Amino acid sequence: MFAIIETGGKQYRVSEGDTLKIEKIGEGETVTFDKVLMISEGDKISVGNPFLSSAKVTADVVGTGKGEKVLVFKMRPRKNYRKIRGHRQPYTAVKIKSIQA
Repeated sequence: MFAIIETGGKQYRVSEGDTLKIEKIGEGETVTFDKVLMISEGDKISVGNPFLSSAKVTADVVGTGKGEKVLVFKMRPRKNYRKIRGHRQPYTAVKIKSIQA
């Protein structure tokens, strides 16, 4: 059984027991995802238009952190202009507890 959820402007395929890094959300111990796009239970597939109204996915918050550093380099030729900026995107790690159809 798996579900496709939407959070932080991205879509994720999740199953029970999966751990994934999503965009940073508020602090708490459990999170409920109401924006469920699809649920598959064996041969039975339920697809929302755009979301399934009765479905939800619950997860436990494992922790927060920052992702890998991304370097942004700007340069203008022949003008002695160079800038390097770094960015680390914050994330929240969650572990999927249950999927309710």
